Amino acid sequence: MSRIANTFAKTKKENRAALIAFLTAGDPSIEATPALLDSLVENGVDIIELGMPFSDPMADGPAIQKANLRALAAKTGYNDIFRIATEFRKRHPETPLILMGYANPMTFKGSDSFAASAKEAGVDGIICVDIPPEEDATLGVAVREKGMDMIRLATPTSDEARLKIILDGASGFLYYVSVAGVTGLQQATEASIDAALDRIKAVTDLPVAVGFGIRSPEQAAAIAKKADAVVVGSAFVSCIEKAVTNRQDPNAALEKLAKELSTAISDARKEAAL
Repeated sequence: MSRIANTFAKTKKENRAALIAFLTAGDPSIEATPALLDSLVENGVDIIELGMPFSDPMADGPAIQKANLRALAAKTGYNDIFRIATEFRKRHPETPLILMGYANPMTFKGSDSFAASAKEAGVDGIICVDIPPEEDATLGVAVREKGMDMIRLATPTSDEARLKIILDGASGFLYYVSVAGVTGLQQATEASIDAALDRIKAVTDLPVAVGFGIRSPEQAAAIAKKADAVVVGSAFVSCIEKAVTNRQDPNAALEKLAKELSTAISDARKEAAL
């Protein structure tokens, strides 16, 4: 069983959603990233999404756009990302690690080369936000051939026919983008997310993670009542930006937010049952 499957089996047994955290590799620096990832794992994060810096992150809002710029300014390159991943795997042998990003940085050396490097670094899954399933002739194939999960995204406009296309070749979990638009700026209503989860779970047995616009423990807890996982990105990235701006240690801010989110998610279903 894969690390991703093991994690969801564990959280299901514990009757809670998983907490998935996103950070951009190299933000605020290549040297700082490993400790930031450790802070997340050691304070309740179940799965890490490591963003690959890109100059045109079109699906991302201001917080993650600025994180990409900071990472690029720190000269974070292709090989640096895999070195960060390799070191992470040595320190955290059981925690799933997903690379998330855009087609350009993933495929400029070829899909096979990228997949081989990711597998060697101990990566468990890939999320490519700008290759639709019907146009994915090479990356998904290469990822699956290396035994990693190709994680697909669904949106509020994904009807049943579209979901079947998205799910073809998908594995690990399905990432439900809960709002139309870019990351971090809006939040969907709890009712709309519940309805979407019912619709998605009717056509797949894959765990469903909900992301985009989740910034507070209260928002995370509301979604965790029904979703299999809650994805938080912009809120963590904003902690880094604020700490860097104020010349403070970003690890302390990340630890605090991770603990608060983890506790809220763990308690969500207990409170719902009362």
